Amino acid sequence: MAESNASKFAGKITSDGKIGQGGLAAGVGGTDWQSSIVTASTLTAVAGEGYFVNTTSSAITVTLPSSAVSGDTISIVDYAGTFASNNITLDANGLKIEGSTDNKILTTNKEGVTITYADATKGWIASSGVNSGNQALDPGPYAVDFLVVAGGGGGGSTYHGAGGGAGGYRTSTQSISVGTSITITVGDGGAGGVASNNLGTTGSTSSISGSGLTTITSAGGGGGGTETLFNGLNGGSGGGASKDGSIGSGNTPSVSPSQGNNGGTGNNSLPNYGSGGGGGASAVGANSTSTTGGNGGNGTASSITGSSVTYAGGGGGSTYDGGTPGTGGSGGGGNGSGGQGTAGTVNTGGGGGGSERSPISNGGAGGKGVVILSIPTAKYSGTITGSPTEATSGANKILTFTGSGSYTS
Repeated sequence: MAESNASKFAGKITSDGKIGQGGLAAGVGGTDWQSSIVTASTLTAVAGEGYFVNTTSSAITVTLPSSAVSGDTISIVDYAGTFASNNITLDANGLKIEGSTDNKILTTNKEGVTITYADATKGWIASSGVNSGNQALDPGPYAVDFLVVAGGGGGGSTYHGAGGGAGGYRTSTQSISVGTSITITVGDGGAGGVASNNLGTTGSTSSISGSGLTTITSAGGGGGGTETLFNGLNGGSGGGASKDGSIGSGNTPSVSPSQGNNGGTGNNSLPNYGSGGGGGASAVGANSTSTTGGNGGNGTASSITGSSVTYAGGGGGSTYDGGTPGTGGSGGGGNGSGGQGTAGTVNTGGGGGGSERSPISNGGAGGKGVVILSIPTAKYSGTITGSPTEATSGANKILTFTGSGSYTS
C-alpha cells in the first residue's frame, strides 16, 4: 500500500530547523504563511510564521516572542505598500534585535523581511529582505526633550517706564524618528523704549518644528508701558503698566500649560509714580506703589542641561525722583531704574527694565531667547546647523541653540 503524503513527511525537519506538521502546513522554506491579512494595530508574532501586513489605516506594532532559540524565523511583508507612511514597529519584548534591546522599525514601501534569532548576544537579525533600502531594520523612535524660550520684551522709556515681560517659556518631550529634521528658531529680545514716552518693543518668538513633530512656539515678551502710552503689551509674559494704564497680559497667545504671566500695575501718585514690573514665567510682575517700582516676576528653573538654570524673568519697573526702582525677576530680568533701564540677560528671555529721567533715558532691551535639546547620546546623529553649543550630561547630548539652526536625527 502506497505511503500517504501526510505520513511521508511527518516528523521531517523543515529548512528553518522545525519539525514539520506533516510537511503540509509549512510553506516554502518552512515558513508557515498566515492566510489572514494583518490590519489590527498590534500583532503577537509566532516563530516560524509569515505575515502579510496592511498598514493602510494605521501603524502596527509587531511584538516578537519573549523567548526564542537559534534558527527561529519570522517573516513580514508589506501587503499594501504603505510601510513608509505607517511604519511597522518590531517590539523586542525583552530579547534583543541586532544586539540592542531597542525596538526597530520597518519604513520602506513594499518591503519584505525575514528575521532570524541568532543568540542572546545579538538576538533577532535580518537574514533576508527585499526593497529594504540601506538596511532592513531601522532604529526605532526615541524621545527628545526641548526647552523653548522666546525673546524678552523691552522696558518702557522715560517717563515712568515699566518693565518688559519675559519671553514665553515652554517645554516638550517628543518622540522622533531617524531622519527627522528639526528646525530651530531663536527669538531676539525686544528693543527698550527710546528717549521720551516710548513703549518697549515686544520680543520675537522662538520655536521648534519638523515633520511628525508637534510645533512648539513661545511668544515674545510684551513691552513695558510709558507715561503717555500707559498700557503694557501682551506677550509670552505681559509688560508692566505705567501710571493708571492696563497691564500686559501673559500667555498670549494662549497655550497649556501657560507660558508666562501678566505684568504689574502702575501708580499715578506722587511722589515717585512707580511703574509695574514685567511678568515672568512663574510669577506675575509686581504692582508698583507711589514710592516703589514693581519687581519683575520670577522665571522658571530647568535642569535640561544637567544643572538647574532659571529662565524668563520679568523686568523691573522704574520710579521717578528718588523712589526705589523694581528689581528684575530671577531668570535674567533687567532692573528698573531712575535712569537707564537694565537689559535682560542674553539667552534667558529676560524682560528689560524700565527707565526714568536722569536725564531722559532708554528702557532696557529684552534678553534674547534660547532653545535647548536633550538627546540620548546613543541616538545622537551629529547632523546640525547653526553652531549650537554641545555638551554631555549623563546619558544625554545637550545642544544649546543661541541662534537659529537645525538638528537632523
